[in-house]
Amino acid sequence: MFLQNKNILLGVTGGIAAYKTAELVRRLKEQGANVRVVMTKGGKAFITPLTLQAVSGNPVADSLLDPAAEAAMGHIELAKWADLVLIAPASANTLARLAGGFADDLLATICLATAAPLAIAPAMNQQMWHALPTQDNMATLRKRNVIVWGPGAGEQACGDVGYGRMLEPLQLVGLAKEYFQQTAENEAKNLPLDNQHWVVTAGPTREAIDPVRYISNHSSGKMGYAIADAAAKAGAKVTIISGPVNLPTPNHCDRVNVQSAQQMHAMAMGLAPKADVFVACAAVADYRVRDVVDQKIKKSADTMQIELVKNPDIVADVAALTDRPFTVGFAAETQDVEHYAKGKLARKNLDMIAANNVALQTQGFNSDDNALTVYWPEGSKELPLTNKKALAVDLVKTIADKLMTK
Repeated sequence: MFLQNKNILLGVTGGIAAYKTAELVRRLKEQGANVRVVMTKGGKAFITPLTLQAVSGNPVADSLLDPAAEAAMGHIELAKWADLVLIAPASANTLARLAGGFADDLLATICLATAAPLAIAPAMNQQMWHALPTQDNMATLRKRNVIVWGPGAGEQACGDVGYGRMLEPLQLVGLAKEYFQQTAENEAKNLPLDNQHWVVTAGPTREAIDPVRYISNHSSGKMGYAIADAAAKAGAKVTIISGPVNLPTPNHCDRVNVQSAQQMHAMAMGLAPKADVFVACAAVADYRVRDVVDQKIKKSADTMQIELVKNPDIVADVAALTDRPFTVGFAAETQDVEHYAKGKLARKNLDMIAANNVALQTQGFNSDDNALTVYWPEGSKELPLTNKKALAVDLVKTIADKLMTK
C-alpha cells in the first residue's frame, strides 16, 4: 500500500501498447493512487481519452495551453500535483524528445516543469530499441536520473521477437510500489536520530482472571512495531516494551516482553528516564481484575461478577517525570476523535498525541493500514491512510521535526 494517496501522472504516447494503459490506471487506483492522464497526439491514435477518463475518474489533458486549466497553465498545475510522472508506453520518439529537452507539447513540458521523479516504460520495435540513437538517448536519460522500467522481451505486434515490449501493468504497479517503499526507507535513514534512545510500547496487555482466562483487546502490535522499525532504521537505539503479539522483533531493536499493564508500567518507568523519546503505542487495558483466582473458575451459576480496578496510566506517569523524554501518546477512539485526543494531550501533559478512528474497518486494530491525525499544543498534521510501515515513517519524521524545534 505504498501507493496509497500518491499522485501518479501517467503520460500515454504513441504505440500499440497504449491499449494496456486502461488496465494500468485501474491497477494503480486499486492500490489507492490518484491518477491523472496526459496524452500525446500519437497516444490518442491508439486509445481514446474518454476511455482513460472513465477509468481514472479525472479529465484527460492533452493541450499545452488549455483555457480551462488553472490560469491557462495546465502544465504547471499538473507538474506541481504529481508525486511521480510515469510515461507508459514511452515511444522511441518520446525518448528522443525527452533527451533533447523539447517543450512543444503538454507531456514534454510537464517533464521539464516538474520536480517529481520521472519514470519511463519504453515500448517499440526491437530494432528501434537497439538502434544507436535510441541507446544514446537512453544513456542521456539515465544520467539525468530518469527511472527506467523495462522494456521486456518477447513477441511483438509486428511479429518480431526481442526486447522492446512495454512491461505489463501489474509489473509497472509493482515497480512503482517498490520505488515509493524504497524512497520512504531512504528518508527514514536520513532522519537525525543518531545517538537517540527511543522506547516504544506496543501490542495489547492481558489482565488475568484466573490461570486460563484474561481480559485483553484486539491490538496486533503492528503499528508500534512499525514505529520501532522506522526509528531504528533512522539510527536510533530502540527498545520495544511489547505485550503478547505474534510479530518478529525488528532488526536492531531490543525487545522486552510483558503481559499485564502493571508489568508494562514498571518497565516503562525504569526505561523512560534514560530515553530521548517515549512512544506509548500499546493498547493498555484500563482496568484489571482486583482478585485473580488461583484455580480455574468452574462454570456453575448463570451470572458472575468480577470486580475491576483501574490500571496505572503509563503515558501520563512518564510525562510527569522530572527528567522526562519527549512523550507521544496514542488515542484510539471510535467517536469524537479530535475532541478526545486534544483532551488527552492537555490532561496528560503530552508533547504529542497520534489519534485514529478504530471504528473504521479499513484501519486500526488488526489491519495492515492506518491513518493518524497528530496533535501537539501548537498545531496538528494529517497522516492519511496508508500501509502502517509507511505511516510509521511519516510519524517518526513528524516527531523528529518537533524534536529539532523543541
